[in-house]
Amino acid sequence: MAAEKIKDSLTRQDARRVIDAAMARAVEIGQPQDIAVVDAGGNLKAHVRMDTANIGSIHISINKAYTSIAFQCQTKDLTDITRHDGDLYGLNDAHGGRIVVFPGRIPLVRDGHIVGAIGVSTGTIEQDQTVAEAGAAAM
Repeated sequence: MAAEKIKDSLTRQDARRVIDAAMARAVEIGQPQDIAVVDAGGNLKAHVRMDTANIGSIHISINKAYTSIAFQCQTKDLTDITRHDGDLYGLNDAHGGRIVVFPGRIPLVRDGHIVGAIGVSTGTIEQDQTVAEAGAAAM
């Protein structure tokens, strides 16, 4: 019986291109970052912790990317609705604490389909967002 091969939604080369573009933006703004790329299933495909980026942001960047896949949107789209008076207050406690509801993650889209996501953490939310946008633009 011949085994069928799995077709990855996002290749290693795709993930590397996204991370390289994000790192270039992080260098440009002078803010080292933790940058994670996950596939369409939310599984880690690649991660880079730039020199001097926060160790505590490693899991945050990965979980930001996971959140983007889980809810198929940018993290910044969840910020207001998850505040204490929002309709989805407490969402960040779902999935064993893996949900991150502040900016810095973006779905990666190819031919109109989400194939993965990027998550960025260590800087301010504005810095994380701009670095994630640069990475996503490389898709």
